[in-house]
Amino acid sequence: MRYAELREAAAEGNAALGKSGLVVLAFGNLSVADRRQRVMAIKPSGVAYELIRPADIPVVDLDTGAVVEGSTQPSTDTPTHRLLYNELPAIGGVVHTHSTYATAWAQACRPIPCLGTTHADHFRGAVPVTRQLRPAEIAEAYEEWTGRAIVELFQVDGRTALDFPAVLVASHGPFTWGATGAEALEHAIALERIAEIATHQAQLGELKEIDDALRERHFTRKRGPDAYYGQPAASAAGKG
Repeated sequence: MRYAELREAAAEGNAALGKSGLVVLAFGNLSVADRRQRVMAIKPSGVAYELIRPADIPVVDLDTGAVVEGSTQPSTDTPTHRLLYNELPAIGGVVHTHSTYATAWAQACRPIPCLGTTHADHFRGAVPVTRQLRPAEIAEAYEEWTGRAIVELFQVDGRTALDFPAVLVASHGPFTWGATGAEALEHAIALERIAEIATHQAQLGELKEIDDALRERHFTRKRGPDAYYGQPAASAAGKG
């Protein structure tokens, strides 16, 4: 297999997604991209997570959308993933789920406000929600327009994909991404938890957003030149 490592990474990522508690049945999918070779590997359509092997993973050309390796049919969400890779160059992995709490906010067509430090550790503000797709867009190329609606959110307000690695698709569900498939899955797990916390806070009363300074401190202590969360790379590798 020409893309053996990529297919193995996608199989392992989808297996981890299946064990994460974020998906039931065959709902959802994970993909990983190889930008040098201009391809992505994605979950096969309708296959249970526990049954997926690397040989089952289809590899799709990012430019043409054609399957270039593998005999299975790729996920029906493949056009969404492909568009995200082509329009958001910083990302290398994408996850889509129908996780309970994040999907509830998506179906309510409500962004998840940044209410506390748990949220701010992962997302630099409210998790945005897309506009509703128009009937003509749904009829023409539904999955591609889903991706376009996501990308529209990054054409305003100076948002960047890695500052806001999650979006709620209106009436549908969440998409998350990261530099790798593992990072995209981590963001999906974090998103579900912050959506759950926000739901419980709404039951208590007012949804008071976090102070800007505290939000920035929590976000930047994990990212950027001033990050200090976790272990230095040399120590983590056993060199320090």
